[in-house]
Amino acid sequence: MQLLTSSVGRKVLMAITGQLMVLFVIVHMLGNSSIFIPGGINAYAEHLHALPPLVWAFRLVMGAAVAIHILFGIQLSLENRAANAESYAVKNLKRATLASQSMLYTGLLLLAFIIYHLLHFTIRATPDIIAGVDAQGRFDVFGMVTGSFSHGIIAFVYIAAMVVLFLHLSHGIQSFFQTMGWNNNKTLPVIGKIGTVAAVVLLLGYASIPLFIVSGILKG
Repeated sequence: MQLLTSSVGRKVLMAITGQLMVLFVIVHMLGNSSIFIPGGINAYAEHLHALPPLVWAFRLVMGAAVAIHILFGIQLSLENRAANAESYAVKNLKRATLASQSMLYTGLLLLAFIIYHLLHFTIRATPDIIAGVDAQGRFDVFGMVTGSFSHGIIAFVYIAAMVVLFLHLSHGIQSFFQTMGWNNNKTLPVIGKIGTVAAVVLLLGYASIPLFIVSGILKG
């Protein structure tokens, strides 16, 4: 199938799966932000667990999207490095940024973080997890999160991961429009700024939770 074998086809699949993950990151951040509402995150978690078929279907779709994005990302990065001529590198030097040059590395770091995050808050296999129930008999997600992020090293890992996410998305969002052919020389700077602003909002939204907890502003 040409879509899977051609570099253009794989770039399109990477772009689409990448934006699926961006949408997930936005929705996930909005859900996590309910931690700032008294009882909010426990109610949010309870509603999710009341819909197991939907949750598992969503997990399978996102798992497939992540696998495709990573596989083709590694393949295309290795192919580009092997085929990259010196003239091409010189020509694009001015347009290169830290975010664009480190996409493979930030992607691999995010993969490592995703695995840790699943082991941490989904499977709850790490020793810092405090499993309990709240006054309404619901699983106490709030207590679990605040208990974990009260450990400085864990809060630091999450904040550092969000910085990596910022770098990846600040270029990745822009790349989506380039790959799909939805931009030009006039719109490219605007799209680049939009991607950066979106990445900053996600960075602040996610990093604020461990930061507020480890600093004692948000307490269990």
